[in-house]
This record gives sequence, C-alpha cells and structure tokens, in this order.
Amino acid sequence: MTTTTARPVPSEDRGTDKRPGALLAVVLAAQFMALLDVFIVNVAAPTIRTELAADGAGIQLVVAGYTIAYAVLLITGARLGDLFDHRRVHLVGLAVFTAASLACGLAAGTGQLIAFRVVQGAGSALMIPQVLSLIQRNFTGEARVRALGAYSAVLATGAAAGQVVGGVLVSADLFGTGWRPVFLVNVPIGLVLLVLGAKALPRDTDTGAARSRSLDLPGLLLLAGAVSLLTVPLVLGQEEDWPLWTWLSLGASLVLFAAFGAYEAGLARRGGAPLIAPRVLRVPGIGQAVLRIAAVMAVNAGFLFTVTLHLQGALGQSALRAGLTFGPSAAAFGIVGLTWRRWPARLQRLLVPGGFLLTAAAVLGVGAVLRGGGSGGWLLHPVMCALGVGLALAFSPALTGALATVRPEDAADAGGLLATVTQLGQLIGVATFGSLYLGAVAGPGARASAEALGQGTLALAAAALLGASVGLPGRRR
Repeated sequence: MTTTTARPVPSEDRGTDKRPGALLAVVLAAQFMALLDVFIVNVAAPTIRTELAADGAGIQLVVAGYTIAYAVLLITGARLGDLFDHRRVHLVGLAVFTAASLACGLAAGTGQLIAFRVVQGAGSALMIPQVLSLIQRNFTGEARVRALGAYSAVLATGAAAGQVVGGVLVSADLFGTGWRPVFLVNVPIGLVLLVLGAKALPRDTDTGAARSRSLDLPGLLLLAGAVSLLTVPLVLGQEEDWPLWTWLSLGASLVLFAAFGAYEAGLARRGGAPLIAPRVLRVPGIGQAVLRIAAVMAVNAGFLFTVTLHLQGALGQSALRAGLTFGPSAAAFGIVGLTWRRWPARLQRLLVPGGFLLTAAAVLGVGAVLRGGGSGGWLLHPVMCALGVGLALAFSPALTGALATVRPEDAADAGGLLATVTQLGQLIGVATFGSLYLGAVAGPGARASAEALGQGTLALAAAALLGASVGLPGRRR
C-alpha cells in the first residue's frame, strides 16, 4: 500500500513566490468563489424559476450549464496553463468568470442566463486547474502539505457555505433584486482577486519540455466528447425520468473513454505528447487516489443532495437553516484537513480507510437521528461533526499522498486529472444517490421522506465501505 506520508520532491529552484501566503490566499479564494457558485445557485433556483417563468428543463440547464462546461473543459484548462503560463491562464479564467457573473446577474431571460452560465463554467475550467498547479510548483515539503490541507478545507466548506450564503442573499431580496445578487456578489470579489492576483501570482520560469508539448487536439476532442456524454445524462436524467437517450449517452461515453485511452497510449508509444503524461499515471498512489477521491466526493455530494431535499422539501426548513445544518460537518472537515499531519505517525497508514469507516458510521447515524420524520434535535450536530472528520480523513491524506511525489513539470496534468475526478465524483454521487432517494419516497410527508433517506444512507454507507477497501493494506512485493 502506498503511504500517505508526503515526501519532498527534489527539484531545482523554480522561482518560488516570495509571498507564498499571498499566493495561496488568492488562488484558494478563487477556488472558493467558483465552488460557492455551484451550490449558491441550487438554493436560488426556485426563485429564478418563478421570476423568469422558466420551465423545468430551462431551470435545470441554468443549474447544470455551469457544471457541464466546467467538467468538460477542466483537462483542457490544465493543459493551457502548462502551455501559456499558469498565472496568465488563471487570471484570464478569473476575468471570464467575473464578467460572466455580471452578465448572469443582469440576464433578462432564461436563454441568456443559460448561455452566461456556460461561459461561467468555461471560466472556472480555465481558472481552477491552475490552483493545484501553482501549489505544486511553488510549495515543497511540509509547506506543500499545509497548502494542500487548506485546499481540501476549501473544497469542503464551499459546499455548505454556498447553501448558507444562497439562503441569506435570496431571503434578503436586496433592493428588490431577488435572485440576482447570487451572481452579482462574484463581481467585486473577482475584481479584487484580479488585482491581487496580478501582484501575488508568480510567472512560470521554465519554457522547456512542458511548453514544447502540443495541445493534442484529437485527445481533447475525444475526452470532451466522453465527458459530455457522461455528464449530460447524469445532470438531466433524474428530471427527465431517465429516458432511453440517457442510457445510450452513458454507453457511448464508455466507448469514447476507451477510444481516448487507446489513442493516448498509441500517441505515447509513437513519441508524441498525450493529454496526460503517462508518467503521471505511474506516480505511486495516483491510481488509489483517483478511486478514493471519486468515492469520497460521490458520498459527500450524494449526502448533501439527499439530506438537503429532506430538510427543505419534507421538513419545510428554510434554505438558510438547512445550510446551517451542515455547518458542523464543514467546520470539522476544515479543522481536520489542516491538522491531520500532526497526528501520530503510526496512524498515518490508517487515516484514509479509517476515514471511510467513520463516514459510513456517520451517514448511518444521520439516517437514524432523522428517522420518523423528526428534525434530529441536538444529536444531529455531533453526528454531522463526525461526518466531517470522516470525510476529511478519507480525502485530504489521499490527495496529499498522491501529489507529494508529482514533479512540478507534471503539476498541470495531475491537477487537471484530479480536478476532473473530483467533479465527476460529485456528479455521479448526486445522480446515483439522488435517484435512489427520490425513487424510494413512497408518498408525501416527512415520515415517507425519512424512510427514503434511511435507504439512501444505507447506500451511502455501502459506498463509503467500498472506499475503505481501496485503502486496505495489500501484499508487499
């Protein structure tokens, strides 16, 4: 088994930023803003639908357009950063995201809002892959471990914060603007980050092999097609009651993924520059990390989706109260993500499988305290806290261990790969566990919803146990 203990990467001085704290603050603030935008719009969706008179498909595309564009273009964004300077591509993506946020806030109709949401997703796909690349290239040793811990904490807190902030902004109805502030809030933040980023982010100092690699357009087209065929039915399938085209699309995505793998392997054998360098896939721990990260993101996203539906739909809680319910989980995730490296060394090998086991127990605990249609009372808070600890232990050491030995020149490939896995894991979690919960609801009322949630938590616990099996010690060679 690959341990999760980080090992510094021996490398020459690559122009590490003299203000590493400022660099980290800027890129993580951008990461947080983009992640916030995914969940904040979910909360605002009912108000948007009413005010724009959007139909079900239209409002779903408002929510999903961002996610689809983001997932499809992530790997492309990572490679563009490698080719044209990570600082420059990050700032361009941030500018596109900020401008698209303004356009979303001023949109006059559903069609305009959908189009601008797609542009927002494209901006995120340029901006976000550079975050891991800049961390990998500008931090080493324990500093990199701490930076990756902060990155993990941002991923966790952004989801819960999006629901809380969305509830606050929609409920406040600032100046009678309804849902529009959920987009417009990004504009001043984005402008500030553009100014700070121009000063704090370092330029790439190498112009060698990484810059000489071509863009691999055939590989990009195959991957974009495969991800599109996978994400579109996952996002729209539940609303459309899983018609035949969704299953055909999922099957076609598997074919394209296989074609992509075959093409990339052949390109590497011919001495070309594949989209993801083969040596990245051979980095110790990357294979395990991909499975672990996909599992923990699927469990986290599926849990958030189903419990939110239960709290707001069945129990009638406000968006703000439902969002605050996840506060203990987000806080625990952030604290553990920043401190797990200080735990005793003899425990390090057990953190990831132990985190998955704790996650399984915690989601079962949530189902138990919410059974019967009640709100759970004070017992819900410690169980949510335990869930945050479990998710942090399952995610943060896996991410850090995988990236610890990635060479700086491969940071873009590794960052793009893991960012895509993170996004696809979330989509799969929402589609799988959301469909299970919605299909299990036998009728109206809190009790029926609680019974369906109980079935959902059993499935979530089973998925967490599968994640734990990935981290079990294997035979040594």
